[in-house]
Amino acid sequence: MIAKLRGIVDSFGDDYAIIDVNGVGYLVFLSSRTLSKLEKGTEVSLWIETIVREDSISLYGFFSPLEKEWFLTLTKVQGVGSKVCLNILSVLTPSQLSQAIAAQDKNSFSRANGVGPKLAARIVSELKGKIVLLSDNADASELAGEVVDVIPIKAKTEEKTARNIEDAISALVNLGYQRIEAYHAVNAVAVKIPEADVSQLIKAALKEFANKEV
Repeated sequence: MIAKLRGIVDSFGDDYAIIDVNGVGYLVFLSSRTLSKLEKGTEVSLWIETIVREDSISLYGFFSPLEKEWFLTLTKVQGVGSKVCLNILSVLTPSQLSQAIAAQDKNSFSRANGVGPKLAARIVSELKGKIVLLSDNADASELAGEVVDVIPIKAKTEEKTARNIEDAISALVNLGYQRIEAYHAVNAVAVKIPEADVSQLIKAALKEFANKEV
């Protein structure tokens, strides 16, 4: 089982790269985000997930162990195959995935090729409340550029407050705001004013939006 590869980038395809490791070329499937960071003739180190089927052995590559863990988590959702996972990772970073799931933002997943409205809804529903963690031997230096800024306010508040937050988010979505931006605005207010009711949350969140537009 191959877990990691270090070698020279030999060539590219639409969704893969061939990595030359001591004269042996390994075909590794990659997200378009990862592919865009590779340069022919340069050395690269990739975390690998090896998937063995009856008729094939496929390698999927990632720059960070966190991205690989998200790949494994997404494949557990019915209807999400390996290629669809790469399409999702092509449009969403690990931190953006965490945010989209926490906010139950189906639209973010619908941006990926092969992910329709029903599948996007299933992804956010089945992964709701899940947190992707790294194994103990993961090197934090591998996570350069990834900043997770999800505010887990619902897990730290009483049921009534969590319900108020959800109602305020829904109200802002009905006003035309994107769910992900409504989620961040309302949770930011809830941190500052934990006793706020739905009306206060909405008004304060609207002020947050207005301040950003100035």
